[in-house]
Amino acid sequence: MDNFYKLPLVLAPQPEGGWTITCPVLPELITEADTWDEIEPNVSDALQAVVEIYEHLEKPLPSVLNPINGMAPFLADTIIHLEAA
Repeated sequence: MDNFYKLPLVLAPQPEGGWTITCPVLPELITEADTWDEIEPNVSDALQAVVEIYEHLEKPLPSVLNPINGMAPFLADTIIHLEAA
């Protein structure tokens, strides 16, 4: 079963468009996205890379990154984009 993680993200808008995305509890996680649709897969790729680095260094992940049981209810903050009327 895949692991799901809940983590805070900071989306910093870039002058040329898109965002630089960081995680205050996991400073190694840094990525970019040009569109809303790119945010989740880019963050997922960056998180996977960080997890692999931690495993290679035999370092435990921060305790705030415990996997979420995707088969049980959990609270998830999210961003929903609505087109301007």
